[in-house]
Amino acid sequence: MVFERVAIIGLGLLGGSIGLAVQEFLPGTATTGFDTDAETRARADERKLVARVCETAAEAVRDADLVIFCVPVGAMAAAAAPVAAALKPGALVSDVGSSKQSVARTLSEALPGAAVIPAHPVAGTENSGPDAGFAALFRKRWCIITPPDDADPAQLAALSAFWEALGAKVEVMTADHHDLVLAVTSHLPHLIAYTIVGTASDLEEVTRSEVIKYSAGGFRDFTRIAASDPTMWRDVFLSNREAVLEMLQRFTEDLTALQRAIRDRDGQALFDQFTRTRAIRRSIIEEGQDDARPDFGRSDHNGG
Repeated sequence: MVFERVAIIGLGLLGGSIGLAVQEFLPGTATTGFDTDAETRARADERKLVARVCETAAEAVRDADLVIFCVPVGAMAAAAAPVAAALKPGALVSDVGSSKQSVARTLSEALPGAAVIPAHPVAGTENSGPDAGFAALFRKRWCIITPPDDADPAQLAALSAFWEALGAKVEVMTADHHDLVLAVTSHLPHLIAYTIVGTASDLEEVTRSEVIKYSAGGFRDFTRIAASDPTMWRDVFLSNREAVLEMLQRFTEDLTALQRAIRDRDGQALFDQFTRTRAIRRSIIEEGQDDARPDFGRSDHNGG
């Protein structure tokens, strides 16, 4: 099974990157796209993010074998509703959201009878919008697919092959396990980054200009994360609320233990913790999920 026509709903960073990647790595696959914002549609057409930018979502999906929703998870229901009657029989519906249980429920309810296999490419930059996309975004990154129990094996295999063709490494897992894993590896770090940057900007004893002028590498990395799309991340935290709260409680307990170690001048406890976390960093580089160069090589391509 091969997808001959792919429709992309939402033409920002991820949707635009998928469109560009399909055209580069799957040149025989036709692409259509739609975005609710007229200016985004116009810019997507200028950049040729997809072969054909449509004026309605229904027009975009009409002949598609694969429909990918690239919108914030909170907008998923509104984005899916207009295409329900236009979906081609047998078409597969997927997405790129970073919380999977809520997306699976939303798409199944909005598109009754449609085949839905959610997916999450773990890739992105702090940039957003139709100018942010680039074809190599998914190269050597993971794409996690969370099929329902009754998913068609042929469609699952085709979706896996699609993402592999775009350069991603594919992992299949249950939606609830995905949400727990991403809560600690992505959602909690974003929450912490938003908090730290906000705290720094609110300090009365330190001016904002000093925060900016004297930012050390650690704070700069936090600001990169905290510059992420606020609409998308608001929706992520609300849609993956239970898993985020569970991980936040664990983090709070660990932070309290570090506070105690500092208060008690327990240098050995601090050293042991920092040694353990340093090993995690090395493992991430060895896995190919980041780069050991200064600024992690991010200056090489579009902040990616």
